[in-house]
Amino acid sequence: MGKLIPEKLNDFRIYVNGSPELKGVADLELPSLEAMTETVSGSGIAGEYESPNIGHFQSMQLTINWTVITEDLLEFLKPQMAIIDCRLANQEYNLTKGKHEFKANRVVVRGIPTNNELGKAEKGSPYEGSTEVEVLYLKIEREGKTFIELDKVNYIYIVNGVDYMADLRKALGM
Repeated sequence: MGKLIPEKLNDFRIYVNGSPELKGVADLELPSLEAMTETVSGSGIAGEYESPNIGHFQSMQLTINWTVITEDLLEFLKPQMAIIDCRLANQEYNLTKGKHEFKANRVVVRGIPTNNELGKAEKGSPYEGSTEVEVLYLKIEREGKTFIELDKVNYIYIVNGVDYMADLRKALGM
Protein backbone atom coordinates (compact mmCIF):
# COMPACT_ATOMS: atom_id res chain seq x y z
CA MET A 1 0.00 0.00 0.00
CA GLY A 2 2.81 2.43 0.79
CA LYS A 3 2.77 5.74 2.53
CA LEU A 4 0.10 8.06 1.21
CA ILE A 5 -0.01 11.83 1.33
CA PRO A 6 -3.63 13.00 1.09
CA GLU A 7 -3.56 15.96 -1.32
CA LYS A 8 -7.06 17.02 -2.35
CA LEU A 9 -10.47 16.14 -3.63
CA ASN A 10 -9.84 15.62 -7.34
CA ASP A 11 -13.49 15.50 -8.39
CA PHE A 12 -16.96 14.50 -7.25
CA ARG A 13 -20.33 13.46 -8.60
CA ILE A 14 -23.74 13.55 -6.97
CA TYR A 15 -26.74 11.31 -7.59
CA VAL A 16 -30.21 11.98 -6.16
CA ASN A 17 -32.92 9.35 -5.73
CA GLY A 18 -31.06 6.99 -8.07
CA SER A 19 -31.08 9.46 -10.98
CA PRO A 20 -28.23 10.25 -13.32
CA GLU A 21 -25.65 12.59 -11.83
CA LEU A 22 -26.59 16.15 -10.98
CA LYS A 23 -25.16 18.80 -13.25
CA GLY A 24 -24.48 22.39 -12.29
CA VAL A 25 -23.26 21.71 -8.73
CA ALA A 26 -20.46 24.02 -7.65
CA ASP A 27 -19.65 22.38 -4.32
CA LEU A 28 -21.02 20.66 -1.23
CA GLU A 29 -20.98 21.66 2.41
CA LEU A 30 -21.02 18.43 4.40
CA PRO A 31 -22.92 18.23 7.70
CA SER A 32 -21.37 19.04 11.04
CA LEU A 33 -21.65 16.36 13.74
CA GLU A 34 -22.39 18.32 16.90
CA ALA A 35 -23.46 16.16 19.84
CA MET A 36 -26.40 17.20 21.97
CA THR A 37 -25.04 17.90 25.45
CA GLU A 38 -26.15 18.68 28.96
CA THR A 39 -24.13 20.50 31.61
CA VAL A 40 -23.24 18.25 34.53
CA SER A 41 -22.35 19.72 37.92
CA GLY A 42 -22.81 18.82 41.54
CA SER A 43 -21.31 16.87 44.38
CA GLY A 44 -18.08 15.08 43.52
CA ILE A 45 -17.32 17.30 40.51
CA ALA A 46 -14.95 20.24 40.72
CA GLY A 47 -16.91 22.55 38.46
CA GLU A 48 -18.95 21.40 35.50
CA TYR A 49 -18.60 19.73 32.13
CA GLU A 50 -20.66 19.12 29.02
CA SER A 51 -21.84 15.51 28.80
CA PRO A 52 -22.76 14.28 25.30
CA ASN A 53 -26.05 12.45 24.92
CA ILE A 54 -24.50 9.42 23.18
CA GLY A 55 -25.68 9.05 19.60
CA HIS A 56 -27.85 12.18 19.67
CA PHE A 57 -26.86 15.07 17.43
CA GLN A 58 -28.00 18.63 16.79
CA SER A 59 -29.79 19.43 13.55
CA MET A 60 -27.48 18.69 10.60
CA GLN A 61 -27.59 20.11 7.09
CA LEU A 62 -26.07 19.10 3.80
CA THR A 63 -25.77 22.15 1.54
CA ILE A 64 -25.55 21.80 -2.23
CA ASN A 65 -24.32 24.97 -3.92
CA TRP A 66 -25.55 25.39 -7.49
CA THR A 67 -23.96 27.24 -10.40
CA VAL A 68 -27.17 27.36 -12.45
CA ILE A 69 -30.84 26.44 -12.10
CA THR A 70 -31.73 23.24 -13.96
CA GLU A 71 -34.45 20.60 -13.76
CA ASP A 72 -32.27 18.80 -11.18
CA LEU A 73 -33.45 21.37 -8.65
CA LEU A 74 -36.98 19.92 -8.89
CA GLU A 75 -35.99 16.94 -6.73
CA PHE A 76 -35.32 19.37 -3.88
CA LEU A 77 -38.61 21.25 -4.22
CA LYS A 78 -40.63 18.14 -3.36
CA PRO A 79 -41.63 17.98 0.33
CA GLN A 80 -40.34 14.44 0.73
CA MET A 81 -37.25 12.41 1.58
CA ALA A 82 -34.32 12.72 -0.83
CA ILE A 83 -31.48 10.20 -1.05
CA ILE A 84 -28.24 11.93 -2.01
CA ASP A 85 -25.28 9.76 -2.98
CA CYS A 86 -22.03 11.75 -3.20
CA ARG A 87 -19.06 10.03 -4.85
CA LEU A 88 -15.78 11.73 -3.99
CA ALA A 89 -12.39 10.93 -5.52
CA ASN A 90 -9.48 11.85 -3.25
CA GLN A 91 -6.12 12.40 -4.92
CA GLU A 92 -3.26 11.01 -2.84
CA TYR A 93 0.44 10.70 -3.53
CA ASN A 94 1.96 7.26 -2.87
CA LEU A 95 5.54 7.80 -1.68
CA THR A 96 6.52 4.15 -2.12
CA LYS A 97 5.29 3.90 -5.70
CA GLY A 98 6.17 7.49 -6.62
CA LYS A 99 2.81 8.17 -8.21
CA HIS A 100 -0.65 9.59 -7.57
CA GLU A 101 -3.58 7.35 -6.68
CA PHE A 102 -7.31 7.96 -6.40
CA LYS A 103 -9.18 6.78 -3.33
CA ALA A 104 -12.96 6.47 -3.38
CA ASN A 105 -14.92 8.20 -0.65
CA ARG A 106 -18.69 8.11 -0.50
CA VAL A 107 -21.13 10.20 1.51
CA VAL A 108 -24.77 9.06 1.55
CA VAL A 109 -27.43 11.34 3.01
CA ARG A 110 -31.13 10.76 3.45
CA GLY A 111 -33.02 13.85 4.39
CA ILE A 112 -35.72 16.38 3.73
CA PRO A 113 -35.02 19.54 1.71
CA THR A 114 -35.70 22.56 3.92
CA ASN A 115 -34.36 25.55 1.98
CA ASN A 116 -33.81 26.44 -1.67
CA GLU A 117 -32.01 29.70 -2.38
CA LEU A 118 -32.43 30.39 -6.08
CA GLY A 119 -29.48 32.78 -6.10
CA LYS A 120 -28.86 35.90 -8.10
CA ALA A 121 -29.43 36.27 -11.83
CA GLU A 122 -26.64 38.31 -13.40
CA LYS A 123 -25.50 38.26 -17.01
CA GLY A 124 -22.43 36.09 -17.55
CA SER A 125 -22.40 34.80 -13.95
CA PRO A 126 -23.50 31.71 -12.06
CA TYR A 127 -26.68 31.94 -10.00
CA GLU A 128 -24.85 30.88 -6.83
CA GLY A 129 -28.02 29.32 -5.44
CA SER A 130 -28.12 26.59 -2.82
CA THR A 131 -30.23 23.80 -1.39
CA GLU A 132 -30.20 22.73 2.26
CA VAL A 133 -31.23 19.22 3.26
CA GLU A 134 -31.98 18.30 6.88
CA VAL A 135 -29.94 15.14 7.46
CA LEU A 136 -31.74 12.21 9.09
CA TYR A 137 -29.27 9.58 7.88
CA LEU A 138 -25.55 9.86 7.15
CA LYS A 139 -23.07 7.24 5.99
CA ILE A 140 -19.42 7.92 5.16
CA GLU A 141 -17.28 5.28 3.44
CA ARG A 142 -13.70 5.14 2.23
CA GLU A 143 -12.70 2.49 -0.28
CA GLY A 144 -15.86 0.56 0.63
CA LYS A 145 -15.21 0.56 4.40
CA THR A 146 -17.82 2.29 6.53
CA PHE A 147 -16.31 4.96 8.77
CA ILE A 148 -19.57 6.24 10.24
CA GLU A 149 -23.26 5.45 9.96
CA LEU A 150 -25.78 7.64 11.75
CA ASP A 151 -29.51 6.98 11.49
CA LYS A 152 -31.37 9.39 13.77
CA VAL A 153 -34.81 7.81 13.48
CA ASN A 154 -33.63 4.21 13.95
CA TYR A 155 -31.21 4.88 16.85
CA ILE A 156 -28.10 3.78 14.97
CA TYR A 157 -24.69 5.34 15.52
CA ILE A 158 -21.80 3.21 14.27
CA VAL A 159 -18.20 4.42 14.14
CA ASN A 160 -15.56 2.13 12.64
CA GLY A 161 -17.72 -0.95 13.21
CA VAL A 162 -18.73 -0.15 16.81
CA ASP A 163 -22.47 0.39 17.36
CA TYR A 164 -22.61 2.94 20.17
CA MET A 165 -26.40 2.78 20.46
CA ALA A 166 -26.87 -1.01 20.61
CA ASP A 167 -27.18 -0.98 24.42
CA LEU A 168 -29.60 1.96 24.27
CA ARG A 169 -31.83 0.18 21.75
CA LYS A 170 -31.77 -2.90 23.99
CA ALA A 171 -32.68 -0.80 27.07
CA LEU A 172 -35.59 0.69 25.11
CA GLY A 173 -36.84 -2.71 23.97
CA MET A 174 -36.01 -2.06 20.34
